[in-house]
Amino acid sequence: MSGLCSERVAIVTGAGRGLGRAHALALAAEGARVVVNDLGAGLDGTGSGTAPAQLVVDEIAARGGQAVAHGGDIATTEGAASLIRAAVETYGRLDTLVNNAGFLRDRMLVNLGEDDWDAVMRVHLKGHFLPLKHAAAHWRAEAKAGRVPAARVVNTSSGAGLLGSVGQGNYSAAKAGIIGLTLVAAAEMGRYGVLVNAIAPAARTRMTEATFAETMAAPDTGFDAMAPENVSPLVVWLGSAASAGVTGRVFGAEGGRITVMEGWRPGPTADKGARWSPAEAGEAALKLLAEATTPEPVYGAQRPPGG
Repeated sequence: MSGLCSERVAIVTGAGRGLGRAHALALAAEGARVVVNDLGAGLDGTGSGTAPAQLVVDEIAARGGQAVAHGGDIATTEGAASLIRAAVETYGRLDTLVNNAGFLRDRMLVNLGEDDWDAVMRVHLKGHFLPLKHAAAHWRAEAKAGRVPAARVVNTSSGAGLLGSVGQGNYSAAKAGIIGLTLVAAAEMGRYGVLVNAIAPAARTRMTEATFAETMAAPDTGFDAMAPENVSPLVVWLGSAASAGVTGRVFGAEGGRITVMEGWRPGPTADKGARWSPAEAGEAALKLLAEATTPEPVYGAQRPPGG
């Protein structure tokens, strides 16, 4: 390996399995000392246990790396604060935060319970906000003390957050919120040496194994396009000092493909210079829609006829 993250200290949340585990191993392989956070919860977010995080720590140690386990709930103030302390108290610094933790409680909107909405929002969105908040406070203090960091944050959104996904109203809304949070954090924290980006990965994990169950390694090349390890190289680079100048961006990552996602921006516009009547507004809107690019369909939905 190149040692791209040599001397850096990285936190990865939800790192006991899937994408988080792959990120933690990849960061350690490039020289980072890693705080492996995992609550040990089930796919629906229930239960807890430190075993998954410790297994990843043991795996990193077996490969000659350094890591420590953290089993706190990062969607609580104390859990998030203790996560940042774990890095600083164990290794003396913090350079990279990879927010990855999450779970699913899929329902169609008419069947989606308030508890299922709140639980997914709590872990995905609040579970990004609180570690970011406490890490940002640490880095701001460092910068004000004259020790401007080369700090990096990598948040985890999803194609569902960019396009929506049928049966995942809670998950899609949380992942869209993560993109908004990323843009705000990038704008606010740049002055303190903190760069903030997001990824929208596609990979086979506990959360997606049913979706990608039949997508295995190509027999001719042996390349498994849905392996979570395919996403981690981009995360490592974004989490390293080599990504200087890159902030406020969202990257798609799937298999061997990396995409810079381009979000909302002004399209066709009409300006009357005065107040529209409802009929005029409707007529103008229809003309503008005829000029606009047809949006991509929501995951799990069919593109409308003629769309």
